[in-house]
Amino acid sequence: MGQAGMAEAAVRYLRSARTPVPEPFPALPRPDLRCVGENERAPVDQREFRRVLGHFASGVTVVTAPAGRDEDSPAGFACQSFSSLSLDPPLVAFMVGRTSTTWPRIARAGVFCVNVLGAHQSALCRAFAVSGTDKFAGVAHDAAPVTGSPRLTGALAWIDCTIHAVHTGGDHLIVVGRVAALGTGEAAGTGDPLVFHQGRFARLAPLPAEGPAQ
Repeated sequence: MGQAGMAEAAVRYLRSARTPVPEPFPALPRPDLRCVGENERAPVDQREFRRVLGHFASGVTVVTAPAGRDEDSPAGFACQSFSSLSLDPPLVAFMVGRTSTTWPRIARAGVFCVNVLGAHQSALCRAFAVSGTDKFAGVAHDAAPVTGSPRLTGALAWIDCTIHAVHTGGDHLIVVGRVAALGTGEAAGTGDPLVFHQGRFARLAPLPAEGPAQ
C-alpha cells in the first residue's frame, strides 16, 4: 500500500472509531503523485539534517487523549512539531513518528488536547517523552471541555480538538485537528514558554531595550 493509500486507510479507521469524527473540510485538488527514484534523492546525511534543523527553535507541547474502554490511563506524548494551520475553519497540526506507540491510542480516541508547556515544566516534558511508563502518575490534570482529553495543570495554553485528517509525511504522520475549544492557563501572561533548541531546553530572554531615536 502506497503512502496515499495508508493515509486514506487511516482516515477510514478514524471515521469508524468510537468517537465521531467530523467530515473533512473540502481540500484542494491533489497533485499527481509518483515514486521518487534513488537517483533523485538529495544526498543529505541524517546527522547533518538533525544538526542544521536543530537551529530552529520551537515551543514544546504535550498531546493527550482520554483513556479507551480497555485502558487504565490516558495517552500522551511530548511533541515539539506542533503548529497552527488554519483560521477558517480553525485547524492545528502536529507530526508524530509512524513507530509511536502512543499515536494508535490517540487515533482510536479520535480526539486530542494540545497542552502548551511553560518553562517550569521541563521535567514534565521529559516524563512524557519516555515510553513504557505511566506518564500520568502524579500529574495533575482535568478534562478538556469538549473531548474530555487531559488538560495539564500549569500549562500556558490548551487546544481541545477532534481529529480532522491524517496525511503521510515520510517516516511521520501529519495529524490535522479541528479546534473545538481552547484557552489559556493560570500561568499565561506571567510564565515564559518552554523552548527547545539544539537538543536542549531553553527559555525566552527579552531583547535589550532600544535607545531613543537619533
